[in-house]
Amino acid sequence: MKLTQKNFGTSAARAAKECRIFYFCGPDEAGASDAANRIAALLGEAEKVEMTGAELKRDPVKLADEARSVSLFGDKRIIHVRATGDDAHDAVATLVESPVEGWPVLIVATSATDKSRIAKLLENRSEAVVAMFYPPDLKAVADAIRDMGGAVGVTLNHSLAERIARATGLDTRMARSEIEKLALYLDASPQSPRTPDAAVLDAIGAVSEDDSFMPLVNAVLSGDVRRLSGELSRLRELGLNPVGLLLAFERRATQLVQLASRLGTRNDIDAFVNEERVFFRDRTDLTNQLRRWRGARLGKLCERLSTLHCTLMEDNRNGELVLAQGLAQIARSASR
Repeated sequence: MKLTQKNFGTSAARAAKECRIFYFCGPDEAGASDAANRIAALLGEAEKVEMTGAELKRDPVKLADEARSVSLFGDKRIIHVRATGDDAHDAVATLVESPVEGWPVLIVATSATDKSRIAKLLENRSEAVVAMFYPPDLKAVADAIRDMGGAVGVTLNHSLAERIARATGLDTRMARSEIEKLALYLDASPQSPRTPDAAVLDAIGAVSEDDSFMPLVNAVLSGDVRRLSGELSRLRELGLNPVGLLLAFERRATQLVQLASRLGTRNDIDAFVNEERVFFRDRTDLTNQLRRWRGARLGKLCERLSTLHCTLMEDNRNGELVLAQGLAQIARSASR
């Protein structure tokens, strides 16, 4: 079954009922991640088993083994995989060859499209879904935000929904976090809905943190180790959300992947970036980072960020420390 964001909403329930392997890809990683979470919710309560494409690349049999395994307490399981490109291809190939119908497997792949090897492997299989998510437009994200709000009792008009969409850079994961903050602030619920106004958004700080994130993102990816300590201190002082910060890194890595693919083997990076439609304030940083992150190095960066994301989800109590250590390693690598 092949889907896009246009028909995913109307097909999700049927897909959850009929399929056991779900592959989410495309430039809109936030949309792909949201879709995976929606399928997981439709599948019901289950033990969540998380893996990365990097570890499956090292051990291609592990995915099939986990999908066939029995929980210690006999609970249902859902396997969640965060992949980069086709790094999980051999593991997925082993999975589909297994004669035993295992637990559901949800794969969110960054730097991948419906033309990837995994997508081609799955697209004609009756037990699989390949869902491609293109970059969203403002109206689509605003509509999604209004739906998110409605689900938790926060009634938003279109103007406020668009404001949240712009503030979060059209990233539905960050928008969901803002909706949850609104619901908590307003003591809203589906049984007791509330209607916020612009003053409420101002009160909870429902604005983009990207401006706060980017100095640290650029220091790390540009290998500016001397600035790192100061930026990490600022992270603690401002109380910036570690997950939100990591999402900013993932968005920049995705941008670098897209630019590097268009750059190809050219060496005139300055001229290339000036030709590209990138925000003028980002040109210097992107030029610097493209010099450091290309080819295999860029692939490893995406793997590191994916692994770090899974670690943060598993151990959110020590999120700030885990993130600081991971970013320091990336900065040292970029400085070489």
